[in-house]
Amino acid sequence: MPDTILPISPAGLAMPPCRGEEALAARFANRQARIAVIGLGYVGLPLALTLVAAGFATTGLDSDGTKLARLAAGESTLRQIPNDRVASALREGRLTVTGSWSCLAEADAVLICVPTPLGRYREPDLSAVEAAARRIAAHLRPGQLVVLESTTWPGTTREVVQPVLEATGLVAGRDFYLAYSPEREDPGNTAYRTATIPRVVGAADPESQRLALVLYGAVTERVVPVRSPETAEAVKLTENIFRAVNIALVNELKQVFGAMGIDVWEVIEAARTKPFGYMPFQPGPGLGGHCIPVDPFYLAWKARAHGVPTRFVELAGEINTAMPLLVLEALGRALDTTQGRGFRGSRILVLGVGYKPNLEDVRESPALRLIELIEQRGGVPAYHDPLVPALPATLPDHPSLAGRRSLPLDDAVLRDCHAVLITTDHDGVDYPRIAALAPLVVDTRNICARLGLTGAHIVKA
Repeated sequence: MPDTILPISPAGLAMPPCRGEEALAARFANRQARIAVIGLGYVGLPLALTLVAAGFATTGLDSDGTKLARLAAGESTLRQIPNDRVASALREGRLTVTGSWSCLAEADAVLICVPTPLGRYREPDLSAVEAAARRIAAHLRPGQLVVLESTTWPGTTREVVQPVLEATGLVAGRDFYLAYSPEREDPGNTAYRTATIPRVVGAADPESQRLALVLYGAVTERVVPVRSPETAEAVKLTENIFRAVNIALVNELKQVFGAMGIDVWEVIEAARTKPFGYMPFQPGPGLGGHCIPVDPFYLAWKARAHGVPTRFVELAGEINTAMPLLVLEALGRALDTTQGRGFRGSRILVLGVGYKPNLEDVRESPALRLIELIEQRGGVPAYHDPLVPALPATLPDHPSLAGRRSLPLDDAVLRDCHAVLITTDHDGVDYPRIAALAPLVVDTRNICARLGLTGAHIVKA
């Protein structure tokens, strides 16, 4: 647990915490508090289980009845979390999952882990955050700590969440406590766990900051205090925009070097041998997931409200958004060059619809956009993904694809298609068999080269 941080008065003198605050801090430090986690997705479920592992009694709330039923039966809803981890947490009595919001009144801390997607016009959609805040407000009582973890624009905690909670008549910093601590989950990354990833914490007032630091210090190996929730919100955006901009750079370099006959992947591998001043990023068919394709738009939206341009960030977004079209052009050229045909009537097997390797999450996946583009050109697309037997029944951004099912990767399917388009390089896929049987392989991930698979019918894109 980090050193105790006392609130600082306007005069700069340390002030002793009030008795209620001191008692709450002690419950956090001793793991005797009950914590509620709103949202049991890629962020909330690992967090809830980490709280349980640290010794906290934890209640997980979600509005998805199917998800709750699976969890209550001891079944994990995330591939990277084994069933026995959920089952043991339930069996020990430290984890409860429910759709009843009345349990919020019993919680000492409420952590908000709900989605923050983009709206129809690429504007921030905070409807889930606002709904969670209203649910909390309906059960808010003095002495509770509320922490927003969802990725968002700087100012959300104070400008969106705090007014909803204070409409109850309770005041942040006096009656309840309010902070922001951005989630830093990387689904599928086995090198880091929720408990080992440092936690950035910024709060609305010194009292809230102290309590949030004590809580997260009891759960994670390191906490990093910052001066305000706005700073903490900006930290999360900066982390993901850094990745988005650098991925855009290598995506552009791929086009530039390709025009020169230079393999960008070979350049990256050689450049990464420099032990300083360089960090490798990989090109691909476009960005996917719940953070990197979304976060730059959150910053750009807020920056416009302050009259500040975000030219660099928006340019990176344009480059990354255009990648599926560039892949489509490469696929079209390869079909013409190797088979003398265009898209119309061509059977294209898209390999991998998860947005990253070894993950079943299809949110913002460029593979979905590519399937749509192939159909628009008159092609006949299908997909195979060992982790996604069927696309979700609801796909707001791709309604025509909802419910489509993965084809088996058998010999007949491979021989019958005109091209295999590799969009996600999952482990466990028989790439040598694909290279041997498919008449054309268009590889956007360089997996074939990494495995030593070559041939005139294998094209990088």
